Amino acid sequence: MMKNVLIIGCGLLGSSLLRKIIKKKIAKKVFVFEKLKKNITKIKKLKLPCVIVKKLEDAVSKSDLIIFCTPMSEYKKIILKINKYLMPRQIITDVGSSKLKSAAIIKKNLKKKIFWTSSHPIAGSEVSGPEHGKENLFENKWCILIKDKKTNSIHLKKLNSFWKKIGSKTTFMDSEKHDKIFSITSHLPHLIAYNLVKSAQDFEKKQKYDLIKYSAGGLRDFSRIAASNEIMWRDIFFDNRKNVSKAIDLFIKNLKEFKNDINSKKNKSILNKLSQTKKVRSKIIKLKQDTNKPDFGRN
Repeated sequence: MMKNVLIIGCGLLGSSLLRKIIKKKIAKKVFVFEKLKKNITKIKKLKLPCVIVKKLEDAVSKSDLIIFCTPMSEYKKIILKINKYLMPRQIITDVGSSKLKSAAIIKKNLKKKIFWTSSHPIAGSEVSGPEHGKENLFENKWCILIKDKKTNSIHLKKLNSFWKKIGSKTTFMDSEKHDKIFSITSHLPHLIAYNLVKSAQDFEKKQKYDLIKYSAGGLRDFSRIAASNEIMWRDIFFDNRKNVSKAIDLFIKNLKEFKNDINSKKNKSILNKLSQTKKVRSKIIKLKQDTNKPDFGRN
């Protein structure tokens, strides 16, 4: 058991971690720093088991594990604020969805002999805020631990143990591989969802149709993804822009091929594409990353 954990930013992920840490008795005490007054009010109303700190320095020096659960654009500001209170023994991690840019910020601003061991739990939702936190949010979900050349092996081992206690399945990647993979599996799908919903809005405005009223399942499901936190996703798109741009280029290339098949009525070509892509869904089900019930198991 750790003595103290500090969670910086107590929205969906931060509050879910808080709930699980207390439930599993991973730490004796959890400090929470949250700059949004509305979130502090919610935390108090929910009676979440933590110590809310008004000043970061009040908890930093007392904590064994420090977890950044803020938008990535806040990292530099927070590091500069807590730098002088950090000690080499402390494990410092985050839950950010892109790693190369944040690693560069950390390397440039974190004081010497202090280690950053980055994490990416593959868990979340389109909703945000402490009221949406779930104790089992990380259960049986992947957590990627970043292992680069200068990663502290002792801290990495302890952090690996922490995420397993939280309920996650863990694996290791370097920052470059991580950002390439998630530009396709996460970042591009979110960008497509935002763009598709925007396209529907533009179409509705131009045609003066009550389009959204007749949303089919496809638009409905994309709209859920597009309801995600805009600050968080702006940061992800900006931080991983090189890989995201390449993913967009690949998507445009394939979209043009679909367009050509449709306009030329290439029956064999389009049927082959449609049948091949169905295999991905089967693989996701086989890997137990989703339910095999129709319509995602909705009633």
